[in-house]
Amino acid sequence: MAKKPAPKSSKLSVYLYVPNIIGYIRVLLNCLAFSLCLKHKIVFPILYFFSFVCDAVDGWCARRFNQVSTFGAVLDMVTDRISTACLLVVLSQLYKPGLIFLSLLALDIASHWFQMYSTFLLGKASHKDVKDSTNWLFKAYYGNRMFMAYCCVSCEVLYLILFYLADNQTETLVDVLSSNLQKITIISFLISTSLFGWATKQVINVIQMKTAADMCVLYDIDKKQKH
Repeated sequence: MAKKPAPKSSKLSVYLYVPNIIGYIRVLLNCLAFSLCLKHKIVFPILYFFSFVCDAVDGWCARRFNQVSTFGAVLDMVTDRISTACLLVVLSQLYKPGLIFLSLLALDIASHWFQMYSTFLLGKASHKDVKDSTNWLFKAYYGNRMFMAYCCVSCEVLYLILFYLADNQTETLVDVLSSNLQKITIISFLISTSLFGWATKQVINVIQMKTAADMCVLYDIDKKQKH
């Protein structure tokens, strides 16, 4: 017997969940931030980082008000990936070689896409459910909220600092990083403390992509054996 379609009022209530409304605000903030990024070098990082902070707030609201939803989870991840991707594209135009940032973009998108797809194949409720993984770093990343937050924040802080430091479109990434790390400033401190979290996040992305790819392959093998 076919299921009855959900009432429109019921669907609307999910769209109007507090965390989802915060998600819409994040989208608007990012649109505004990137529309101003090349004109207002100070305003852009502030708007972008405020949008990133809202990412933590919407998660807290979802748990606090019992408004966790699949739509909200997808909206959250899509917003994260698109905003980071746009920032990496901007950085690829400000530094040489730009291919570094485009490679980071490709790794970020690919690893999360593989992870989300493998999650649905296995019937898991969340892409963060990696209890069955044999990799300790992968489990530590998704199992420890503070560790994951440190890695994610480190990436965004490092990218925003690089955006702030870029003066023209001919600078070399290595030169900018090395020259600032030799100074004793707040920026050099932030760079040094965020580099480890950034590097860890890239390692996690590689592990995530390989683990999720293995799950997809094993799913196909298991399906063939059953038939």
